[in-house]
Amino acid sequence: MRSIALLNQKGGVGKTTTAANLSACLVMLGKKVLAVDMDPQANLSVHLGIDIYKLKYSIYNLITGECKPDDVIIHTGIMGLDIIPSNIDLSGAEIELVGVVGRETVLKEYMGDVLDRYDYVLFDCPPSLGLLTINVLTLVHELFIPVQTEFFALRGVSKLLDTYDVVRKRLNHNLEISGIILCMYTSRTRLGQEVVDKVREHFKDKVFNTIIRKNVKLSESPSHGKPIISYAPGSHGSEDYMALAKEVVQQEKSKKYR
Repeated sequence: MRSIALLNQKGGVGKTTTAANLSACLVMLGKKVLAVDMDPQANLSVHLGIDIYKLKYSIYNLITGECKPDDVIIHTGIMGLDIIPSNIDLSGAEIELVGVVGRETVLKEYMGDVLDRYDYVLFDCPPSLGLLTINVLTLVHELFIPVQTEFFALRGVSKLLDTYDVVRKRLNHNLEISGIILCMYTSRTRLGQEVVDKVREHFKDKVFNTIIRKNVKLSESPSHGKPIISYAPGSHGSEDYMALAKEVVQQEKSKKYR
């Protein structure tokens, strides 16, 4: 089992798009996947076809101890892909967690037994470094960082790396950055390639070979509640995310994952 957080506190970098589409493509490669929406905006849930206004339970209810994992896990329309959805209720969770003893490990306490049912558990973190994100980083073993190929790409990553170092030192010694994902790339500008080169220079072999290109179909698919592999299987977006999924699976052959 591999537990992976997708995180970049800078919004609009392709984090949720990657969480949804990587999850779906991993399923197409024969993996059993659980996607966990940790963002109060609930974009991952919507992208995977969940009606967030009709939920009986969400990740908020799990974190607050109001339900068990089996109560909140929903089967998506894609066989092999489950989700723990979110909704606006989660926006109040960080305030409620402040006074809780062991507040950094609440998610680990409630989700620990669920993880081993799946080959992959992917967490879509909120674009912040608050308690919800810390809970995820305390639980998972791996961190994927989506990076948009634009001028300020690396500025937002520096603070994230500081947080990673603190969490790894104090809360989760097993946490490692195992992938940098280059997103929203366009070949029409020199800047895009310059950013790609700079990210590769900085992070070396942590950067996946696959680059996610800007694609109209990728932008359309969330409004249809479908991952790109279902919405437009012949598109560049589908091609790119399937290539990324194959790279992720290939990592299993070179590393040992819990």
